Amino acid sequence: MLSSDETYASLNGAWRLMLGKADGLRQFDLSADGFWNSFFAIVVAAPALIVGWVGLANEIGDPNAFAGRFSMLIRLATVDIAVWVLPLVGLALVAPRAGIGGRFVHYVVASNWASAIIAWIMLPAALIRLFLPSTNEFAALASLLLFALSMILTWRMTNLAIGRGAAVGSAVFAGMFVASLVVLFGLQALLGIGAPSATGT
Repeated sequence: MLSSDETYASLNGAWRLMLGKADGLRQFDLSADGFWNSFFAIVVAAPALIVGWVGLANEIGDPNAFAGRFSMLIRLATVDIAVWVLPLVGLALVAPRAGIGGRFVHYVVASNWASAIIAWIMLPAALIRLFLPSTNEFAALASLLLFALSMILTWRMTNLAIGRGAAVGSAVFAGMFVASLVVLFGLQALLGIGAPSATGT
C-alpha cells in the first residue's frame, strides 16, 4: 500500500509526462518495488472505472435481473483489467529484442500511473452514459473528444518514457494500442460482451 505522498508524486510525474515534460520521470520510483507498486494505480483508477462499468452493465445487461447486470459488470471489469495488464506482459516479451529493454520499467511505471489519470479523464463521459444511452449524439461526442485527448496525452507519455525519439516512441504507442484492441475484442467475444469497454477503447 503506497502512502498518499508517494501516490501523489507518481500521479504528478505521469501528468507532467503527459504534458510533455520529461522531468516527470524523476518523480517515479523505478526500483523493483516501484515497478510492482505502480500497479496500485489500478486501485486509484477503480472508482472512475466502476462508474463506467455500472453504466454499461445497466445498458447491455439484462434490465430485468440484478444478477444479469452484476454478471455483466464483472465481465466488463475483467476485460478492462486485462486490457490494462496483458499488453504490458506482451511488451515485456518483445522489449529486449526491440532495443527498449532498458526503458521497460520506465514505461510500465509511467503507463500505469498515466492510465489511472486517463480513467478519471474519461469519467465525465461515463457519468453522461449513466443518464443517456451511448447512441445519444451528445454522449457519443463527449466520449470521442475525451478519448482523443487521452490518446494525445498517452502518446506524449510514451515518447518521454521510452526516451528513444518520436519514431520509436510512436511505434511503441501504436503497438500497445493495437495489442489493447486485440485483448479488448478477443475478451469481449469470449465473454459475450457486445459493447465497447468502460474505458472507451
